[in-house]
Amino acid sequence: MRGVFVTGTDTGVGKTACACALVHALRARGLRVAPMKPVAAGAVPHAGGWANEDTLALIAAAGPGAPSPAEVTPLLLREPMAPHVAAAREGCTIEVAPLVAAHRRLAGAADFTVVEGVGGFLVPLSPAEDTRDLAVALGLPVVLVVGLRLGCLNHALLTAEAVSAAGLPLAGWIANAIDPAMAVPDENVAALADRLHAPLLGRVPFLPGVRADALAASLDVSPLAA
Repeated sequence: MRGVFVTGTDTGVGKTACACALVHALRARGLRVAPMKPVAAGAVPHAGGWANEDTLALIAAAGPGAPSPAEVTPLLLREPMAPHVAAAREGCTIEVAPLVAAHRRLAGAADFTVVEGVGGFLVPLSPAEDTRDLAVALGLPVVLVVGLRLGCLNHALLTAEAVSAAGLPLAGWIANAIDPAMAVPDENVAALADRLHAPLLGRVPFLPGVRADALAASLDVSPLAA
């Protein structure tokens, strides 16, 4: 089973945009890519029902034959907040095992899966499990999206330590320029390159509104697709 689990140094670091760009870049190499966002909090009206905007973006990136919103996101929570809180407010409990089964079904019809987590790597999913447990159960190598802003060095290195402690390989990382006013971004990327023992898959420029297929040109996915 080939794929990656995409996590971020925090929420709001462009994880979905980078996951969509990964899907495009992998498809450009001739792979059938199935995207997945197992848990999503926050729903908008869609096709007579409800869907998460990140889910819809991932489906669009996957192109013709993409799975349905329910397949990409088997657990959709209405309110945009921490998933364990949203689940409690809806009277349900998030369980990892059904999410892993849903991923297995998607993976069976694809060459590669790109699974986007929710929030950061240790975001709680229930009183007993968190996003790390989901990543471990899926058994996929991790791609870390680093939002380039003040404090990103500490956030990135702590997340990388958590990934390693969970027994998962860090397959690569993406430097995403989310703050155009950030001081000395090149020096920050260099510091991370020295300390993160994984390939830099690319630097995504600050380009609000640019389509994910254009962002894919900033990525080198050869370490993932080899």
